[in-house]
Amino acid sequence: MSTTHTSPTIGENPHPEAKPGAKPDPVAASGEQVFVTLSLADQLCGIPVLMVRDVLSAHTITRIPLAPAEIAGSLNLRGRIVTAIDLRRRLSLPPAGNGAKQMAVVTEQGGELYAFLVDQVAEVLSLRAEDFERNPPTLPAVWAHHSRGIYRLADRLMVVLDIARLLAFTQAA
Repeated sequence: MSTTHTSPTIGENPHPEAKPGAKPDPVAASGEQVFVTLSLADQLCGIPVLMVRDVLSAHTITRIPLAPAEIAGSLNLRGRIVTAIDLRRRLSLPPAGNGAKQMAVVTEQGGELYAFLVDQVAEVLSLRAEDFERNPPTLPAVWAHHSRGIYRLADRLMVVLDIARLLAFTQAA
């Protein structure tokens, strides 16, 4: 008895054990994770590249009255209103100096766009999944709460930010 293996046709699920409509996990397939790196007060951070919708330079931000202190305001991105969140305040860091240029990393959560204000956006890094570590006990509590874990790079530590936890205050408000 011979069996032949055929490739799935368009629209056919190549992994029948997976949930219908579920996207394959690129990390599991490649063993790599790709991050957009950014800095906050000289701390290197990473956000999974698939969560980043846009990177913006200085933008006009309109303050929202009675909003929590972490909410810097809102900005207009190609006709869409985007909530701007000051990550320095969210992570209990001192404010940037007067006249400091900020950049914004735009993500989408629950159909809404959010712009995280950061000091600088650096590069895109591809890191091995097996090098990922849980948060060390020495990481400050506010950072540990908003982090998924870390990567120890050759010259510094990269904290992987958890977008859902950074936005959790908006659900309570």
